[in-house]
Amino acid sequence: MAAGVKAAELREHSDEELVTKLREAKAELFNLRVQAATGQLDNNRRLQVIRREIARIYTIMRERELGLSAAPTEVTAS
Repeated sequence: MAAGVKAAELREHSDEELVTKLREAKAELFNLRVQAATGQLDNNRRLQVIRREIARIYTIMRERELGLSAAPTEVTAS
């Protein structure tokens, strides 16, 4: 079963980690589209899951840009 990443899990990541996850998701989406075009795609649902994951990442990035939510702060142990 193809399961995507929950929004709550994504909100725990820093901005840099979100950008990294976005790049990985876009690369996977590209590979899935190539597989679909060549008839090698086994799981069609994975395309939709990745597209929604990309949308979630963009939404969280926009929320932070608008100040609706904040990036997690690291707590240093003293």
